[in-house]
Amino acid sequence: MKKILLIATGGTIASKYTADGLAPQISAEELLEYIPEAKEFCTIDTVQPFALDSTNVCADHWLKLARLIESKYEFYDGFVLCHGTDTMAYTAAALSYLIQNNRRPIVITGAQKPIDLAITDARSNLMDSLRFASHDRAHGISIVFGGKVIAGTRAKKEFSKSYNAFSSINYPDIASIHDQKIIFYIDDKDQSTKPLVFYHEMNQKIFLLKLIPGIDGKVLDALFPAYDGLIIESFGVGGLPHYENDDFMEAIGHWIEAGKPVCMATQVTHEGSDMEVYQVGKIIKERFPVLESYDMTLEASVTKMMWALGQTRDMEKFKELFYTTINHDLLFL
Repeated sequence: MKKILLIATGGTIASKYTADGLAPQISAEELLEYIPEAKEFCTIDTVQPFALDSTNVCADHWLKLARLIESKYEFYDGFVLCHGTDTMAYTAAALSYLIQNNRRPIVITGAQKPIDLAITDARSNLMDSLRFASHDRAHGISIVFGGKVIAGTRAKKEFSKSYNAFSSINYPDIASIHDQKIIFYIDDKDQSTKPLVFYHEMNQKIFLLKLIPGIDGKVLDALFPAYDGLIIESFGVGGLPHYENDDFMEAIGHWIEAGKPVCMATQVTHEGSDMEVYQVGKIIKERFPVLESYDMTLEASVTKMMWALGQTRDMEKFKELFYTTINHDLLFL
């Protein structure tokens, strides 16, 4: 019987109604009381490093979770992390970069409704997660939600209220879970021989800028003093507007000359960026060594830049880290 550590961090799954709205109130031990049948296939210990609405979760918490898992790694066969849905994709991506080549499963889950309600997705999501974490073929960082198993770098919350909240973007689901059975679509557990690595640094001074028609390129100059890296969420396959001035060009040059990486992403959910297609993108890429997110999600692009900048400020080394495929995050190259 597998030994699993349940890590509770708050979120809707552990919330109760208060005068000010839903807020985390249910402890890790109480969560387990709603799924007593889990004891039939695994033994479970619990820990609660914090209890937050996931809106309040940031890189400090990702590092804390990674350190916690590192300290407990040799004592457990798998880990299930209960988390709020709003920033769950960021946490899953961040942990994918902070904990690499792990042969034991680290599963993130949550719910759209609290676990103490009569009608909720919480109990099935938690049961599925414990079942997956107890499977011999499970490994790496993944989100289990709504019967899907999604690579931690490929998840995106696409529905704000529905139970099928998460989708795998530009990559197939790892597995599906139905009627207590796990059907694997991708199984690469035996392909990696690299050693387990835990990382302990992230640079949180990253900004994600969403372009809108008519935006002033001088906004990049205003952001420059406060941030060490920039991701521009562009239109379509990627490019920068030219509104009869060179504001964007000049600002990008300023960032690049200062050794601050700039990455072009896309506002379009599926199929990724390709700056070589249109003049508005190709000119930028020919003039400056800007990066592209390609088929990475925005959540993965942001957390990967945080992780890579936490390891090095040398731009060549940074580029190598950013373009290294980790937990299925990048296929385009």
